[in-house]
Amino acid sequence: MTAAVFFGCAFIAFGPAFALFIFTIARDPLRVIILIAGAFFWLLSLLLSSLVWFIAMKASSAEDTKLQKGLLIFGVMFSVLIQEVFRFAYYRLLRKANEGLAAISDEEASPISVRQMAYVAGLGFGIISGAFSMINILSDSLGPGTVGIFGDSQYYFIASALMTLAMTLLHTFWGVVFFEGCEKSRWWVIAVVVCLHLLVSGLSLLNPLYEGSLPPVYAITVLMAVWAFFASGGSLHNLSLLFAAKRSEAESS
Repeated sequence: MTAAVFFGCAFIAFGPAFALFIFTIARDPLRVIILIAGAFFWLLSLLLSSLVWFIAMKASSAEDTKLQKGLLIFGVMFSVLIQEVFRFAYYRLLRKANEGLAAISDEEASPISVRQMAYVAGLGFGIISGAFSMINILSDSLGPGTVGIFGDSQYYFIASALMTLAMTLLHTFWGVVFFEGCEKSRWWVIAVVVCLHLLVSGLSLLNPLYEGSLPPVYAITVLMAVWAFFASGGSLHNLSLLFAAKRSEAESS
C-alpha cells in the first residue's frame, strides 16, 4: 500500500512536469541549460529565505506560539517576494544572454525567443519548487505508519501531491506572464503575478482544511493557464484551426 501511495503521489505531482520536459525541452540543449539555471536561481532564493528564517527563529522565543505563527506567515510571504525578485533577476540575465546569442548567431537572430525562455525558466522554477515541497512527503509515504490513525486527515499525501502539481504549473504560467510583462513594461502584470503568488501561498496555510485551499488554487491555475496561453501568442483562431485539422485527420483515417 505504501508503494502505491508513493508512486501515485509522485506521478500526480511530477507527471505533467516530466512530460513537458521530455516533449518540449529534453531534445534542445539550450533549453535544458536555461531550465537548470532557472532551478539554480530558485535555489538561491530559497537559500536567502532560509537564512532570514533561521535568524528570525533564533531571535524569537520558541514558547510563544502566537509569535511563531506570525513568523511562519512572515516567512512564507518573504519567501514569495524573494522568489519573484530572483525571477526578475533571471529575466534580466536571460535578456542579456539572448542579445549576446543574437550577436554571434549566423542568422543574426537568437536561436530561442523570449517567450520560449519564459516557459522554460518558469518550468525550471516549478520543478525545483515541487521537488523541495514533495521529496520529504514522498519519503514519509513509504512508511512505516498509517495516515489518519490519530484523527488527522487521510488525504494528506494526495492533497500534498495535488498542491505540488498546481504550484509547478503555476510557476510555469507565472514565468510566461511575468516575462511578457517585463518585455512590454506592463508593471501591473508583474504586480498581479506577485499578488497571486502571495495569495496561493497564503491559501496553503489553510491546510489541513484542503477543501478551503485546493479549489481556489486550481481555479487560479486554470485562469493563469488561459492568461499564459494568450500571453505566449495563442489565440482562439489558432485553436479553431487546430481542432479543424484534428477533425479532418480523424475523418480521413
